[in-house]
Amino acid sequence: MLPEAIWVDLREVIEDFNRAGYPFQLEWFAPFHEFRFPVYGRVEYDGLELELRMALEPWLVLGEEATAQRQARIVDSAIERLQVKVRGLNPEHYYLTCNGRRLPLQPTGAPGEYFAGVRYKAWKAIFGLQPTVPMHAPIVVDVFDRRLGRSIGGCVYHVNHPGGRAYDTFPVNAYEAESRRISRFWSWGHTAGVASPPAWVAKLQEAVPSSAAEALREPEAEPPNPEYPYTLDLRRLPGASS
Repeated sequence: MLPEAIWVDLREVIEDFNRAGYPFQLEWFAPFHEFRFPVYGRVEYDGLELELRMALEPWLVLGEEATAQRQARIVDSAIERLQVKVRGLNPEHYYLTCNGRRLPLQPTGAPGEYFAGVRYKAWKAIFGLQPTVPMHAPIVVDVFDRRLGRSIGGCVYHVNHPGGRAYDTFPVNAYEAESRRISRFWSWGHTAGVASPPAWVAKLQEAVPSSAAEALREPEAEPPNPEYPYTLDLRRLPGASS
């Protein structure tokens, strides 16, 4: 579901074609990959480059419901997914969070390059799979400095126009669509102040010895989801099994 992982899978397929005698080149598919997974925005802080890019999210088709004397199937389109990619990261010095929760960064194979996915509820859907889960937008990505104990920068992605503007028409071409995406990305707006542990970590600190509580001060104790370990699902409570 993430552009980085899909590109790796496509590269392996191209290598199989080449071994079978079919002269395919991976570069041929780069424009299609860029079109399907457009970049929301990029920002750089202290030599670290953050990139937010669209990812895939399969929407669920729910059961039939009777509406206006006919049957209808609801598609839960309120869930979206994006990819966070960072270059020049030293894990011993920095870590990334999204809306206050630690991102499960995975190495790409290049030095200092990592990526992770974020699954979130983009808007309130009354007729959806989880109508009581609040929306998570805007998405705030922070770069935290371990030594300073605070965020040195970040970015913000808005699902809709940040000024509350409602578009009456669809984009007439790719350039207008790109301009709309650019307006929803802010290269500022990171979390200010000294980093404090989230509420769920604070509760754990009360139940563990003081020595173990020190390890929970950073939002890094959240266990990964075994179903999709590369993606942080903001809908799920930290440590939830279902």
